[in-house]
This record gives sequence, C-alpha cells and structure tokens, in this order.
Amino acid sequence: MKTLHRFLLPLGLALLAACGAGDPTDDAGRGLEPGDDQAALAPEPGAEAARLDDGDAPPTSGRFQLGVHYERLMPTQPTSSSPDRIEVAEIFWYGCPHCYEFESYLERWNERKPEDVSFVRIPALWNPLLRTHARAFYTAEALGKLDEMHSALFREIHENRNPLDTREALAEFFGRFGVDAAEFEETFDSYDGVHQSLQRAEDLNRRYQITSVPTIVVNGKYTTNATLAGSYELLIELIDELVEAERPGD
Repeated sequence: MKTLHRFLLPLGLALLAACGAGDPTDDAGRGLEPGDDQAALAPEPGAEAARLDDGDAPPTSGRFQLGVHYERLMPTQPTSSSPDRIEVAEIFWYGCPHCYEFESYLERWNERKPEDVSFVRIPALWNPLLRTHARAFYTAEALGKLDEMHSALFREIHENRNPLDTREALAEFFGRFGVDAAEFEETFDSYDGVHQSLQRAEDLNRRYQITSVPTIVVNGKYTTNATLAGSYELLIELIDELVEAERPGD
C-alpha cells in the first residue's frame, strides 16, 4: 500500500495541474506552494519566450495565434537533429496521465509525418521521480529496447498501477524484456550512455523552459501544448502548420 500511495499522490496532483513542474513535488518530496522559491525551475537567463517583432508575419494560419496557441523561443534553441531536418520534440514524463493520453495521437502523427521531419522524445527532469523515469527511458534506448518498451512503460504505470519508482522495480520490469540484472545495472549507471543523455536532456529542459508536460517544441523555435492549442487534435494540426513554416524558403 505504501508504494501505491506514493504513486497515487503525485499522480493525483498531476491530474489537477496538467503535470506541471511547480505542482507535483519539489526535490524534498513536499508539494510546492504559491510563493515558494522555484529558482531551480527557472529558465536560463536571457532565454525568454517572446512574440515575433511587430513587422514579422506569423508563421501559422488565422486559426492559431502566436502568444495564444503557441510561444516563440528567443533566441532559437539547439535541437538534437541535423540542420537539414525539421525537429519536433515532445518533452514528456511516463507518470503523466496527459502524456499517456497524448501518446496515441503522437504515434499516429509519427507514422505519417513528412520525410524531412525528425521526431524525438525528451524526458522531463524536475524532480527525483521524473529523473528515475528519464534514466529508465535512456537505459532502454542504450540497450536497443526503446521501441518495444516505450509504450509498455506507460501501460505498466497507468494501467497496472506499478509506479516503477525504484531501481529494483525497474530492474524487474526490464527483466521481462530479456535484460538481466547485471546488464540493467551496468547500463542504468553508465556514464557515456545514460548519464550524458540525462545531462543533455537537462540542458534542453532549461533552454526550452519546460514547466509542464506534455510540451511540444518545433525546431527549437516554437513551444506549445494541448492546453494552449485547445485539444490534442488541434495540437497535432498546429504541429503540422509550424513544421510547414520551418521549411526552407517559407
């Protein structure tokens, strides 16, 4: 019951807060209250979201307005893809019910996305539980198991009510996919693989000013989510419009 309670408490708070960084818990495990010092969650100095200059034309159709349905990152931030690719990144957390719900929409979009578009996932990292799940994500990636384990990790947490919040629970779960305990431990603690991936994800979380999940970042330039767009369906349509706007010559 204690494990289930630890899972249900942050999950319940996440439901109220759309999985926001200021709402589940801080690093000490307590709920953050209005007025608490959240400097650790602040974006990098000078990396403020901004609207386009007055003389610039908005990149989207009249259905979507800059500053209402999406935001502009100023300056444009790095991506994980080559310069000739348009990157769509999802910042997510396995424990977020909204990320779990959005997953099916993203999977369908990913199947029909244009050839010049790269889709990447970046885990959120604002507290120890999220860091544990992020480490699981990069462990599965390093082992070449991510394709078969990504959806399974979501299902295990949200359908089977197993929070996967400890190293031991994750080792058992990875064992179901043919990863023995020694291989899991070595990869989970690896520096060149998992640790460096976490460092890059943490840098991108700051640069992209991530305070809630799921958040979509298009080409390191635009950020949006379902709340801003209006629904998951509209969010997918907005992603398509922002991708189109990022094509050379547009």
